[in-house]
Formats: sequence, structure tokens, C-alpha cells
Amino acid sequence: MFKAVFVILLVIVLIFVAMTQWFAGVRERDVKRDFPPLGQMVDVDGVKIHTVVMGQGPDVVLIHGASGSLREFTFDFAKRLATTHRVFIVDRPGLGLSDLAGEDYGRVWSTKSASITLQADLIRKATAQLGATKPIVVGHSYGGAVALAWGTTSPETLSGLVTLGGVSNPWETSLGAYYVVNGSKIGGAIVPAILAAYVSETKVENTIASIFEPQKAPEGYADYVGAELVLQRSAIRSNARQVSNLLEEVKAMVPNYGKISVPTVIFHGDKDTIVPLEIHSAKLVNQVPDAELVVLPGVGHMPHHTNTEDVLAAIKRISGL
Repeated sequence: MFKAVFVILLVIVLIFVAMTQWFAGVRERDVKRDFPPLGQMVDVDGVKIHTVVMGQGPDVVLIHGASGSLREFTFDFAKRLATTHRVFIVDRPGLGLSDLAGEDYGRVWSTKSASITLQADLIRKATAQLGATKPIVVGHSYGGAVALAWGTTSPETLSGLVTLGGVSNPWETSLGAYYVVNGSKIGGAIVPAILAAYVSETKVENTIASIFEPQKAPEGYADYVGAELVLQRSAIRSNARQVSNLLEEVKAMVPNYGKISVPTVIFHGDKDTIVPLEIHSAKLVNQVPDAELVVLPGVGHMPHHTNTEDVLAAIKRISGL
């Protein structure tokens, strides 16, 4: 009797696993159809980085945050910046349409991820191939840490830094179940397929709303940015591992902030609960020589959407326009 029950349960589990992988595969095929490349694929040492270039003028590179893609910037901000600058927008390695930075970072039973230093190097080389010369580097959230990694490891190759609700200093709070589970070996092997197959549109909408709080997402934002891009199995694993490994990378980077010698402007909303002001930017302003901190009253985690003109003005000022 016990053996029969065990066999039945095993069959049910196997059917669920097979159906889940199939549903995930169908959704991922739809993503490739619905969200084709907006730019070109730039080969850097065998790693293809999806990059969009628009506009004319001083060079600016835009780096998106966790759970995102370059569509975060091409929705509106990059277009407005491109009226005065040549703008390079990238999908970070392992996210959007960019390749993983290497085979090791895509293994299912693993926790390895491309470091912020490696990501910065790949983005620097990709944009340089397309002609970027000493750009101003702008990073949002996790992308702020990548921008700072660029500034600390290759300070001679950029002309300015702007962080937008950027991660910059160690924290003590938990990352939350999503990152803890998907960033682990066992959870990362099992859970991404379930999320890729079954996450509802309502869940996506609620997540976007929480990111923008206390403001609201712009009309059309959810449909344009395509949360489906980060709800692919490989992207879920890559994103979770990058975030899970970020703390130790930030700890190692902090002592090098004194190497940044370019004009640096730090934007941060005082209602940002995702990357808290007091833990990150309030400290960063005293760690980077001559940095300027702009605290945005009542603003959450998306200053490039809520305070676009302020951010554009800072970039223009750094570039001398």
C-alpha cells in the first residue's frame, strides 16, 4: 500500500515538473517574440551585450538596476537625454537580452554570479566598441553599484558619475525571501521554473507599484518595460545571484571610493524603502571626494521618473552644457 501511494505521488510530482518546465518554455518563447532587441548585440570577449545608442553630444552610459533591463531607461528618460547627449543604454550581463558573463554563471546548481566589477568591465568595453569616449556613467539602484565599480576600477575612462537610488554601502537587513531562495543552490535550481511558469499579471503589477511607492508608475510603463524579461528562468537565477552576492562585493569596494576623481552627483529619495538613503547615499557623499548629494523629499526609488528634469540638469552640468 505504501509503495503504491509513493509511486502515485512520484508520478504527480513528475507531471507537475514537466508541465511547469513546459509552461515556462512557452512563456519564454513569447518573450522573445514580444520583446525583440531595441538595439544591437555587441560582442565583448564572446559575451554579447545588448546596447542601444541614440542622440548626439557628450557621451552618457545608462545602467539599469536589479530585476530590470535597458527598457527601464528607453521608456522615457533616455529619449529626453538624447536631445543633448549621445546615450548608450545597456542590458546588464545575464539580464534583458544580454548574455550571461560566462558559462559558470548559468549553471543551475550554483550560486556564482558576475561581479559588479566584471559587469562594469563588460559594459565599458561594449560601449567603447560603439565609440563611447570618457562617458558620464549613470546607474540606478543595483546599477549604481556597477557604476561605482566602473569609477573605482577604471577612473581614467569616465568623466562623471551619477547614481539614482544607488546601492553603495553595506547593509544588515535581510534581502527577502525572493532573493534568499532563488539565490541559493537548491532554491535557484527549483523555484525559477515555477515563477517563470505561473507568476500572475497581478503579482507583477503589485511589484511595480511597490517599487514606485509613494509615487505611481507612469502610464504604459508596465507594458513597455516587460517584466516578462526578468521572469525567464535564466534571468531569475542571474538576478537573484547577483543581488545575493552584492553585499560582499560592496564591502570590498567601499575602501576604494577615494579613487573616484570625477564629478559625482548622488540622487536619492528620502522615502526610498528599497535602497534606504541613510544606509547608502548619506554615507557615500562623504566617501567620494567632492561628491554632491541631492535628497529628493517625498520621493521613492525611481528618481529618473519622478524627478527627470533634476537628473537631466545634473548630467548637463557635468558635461558642461
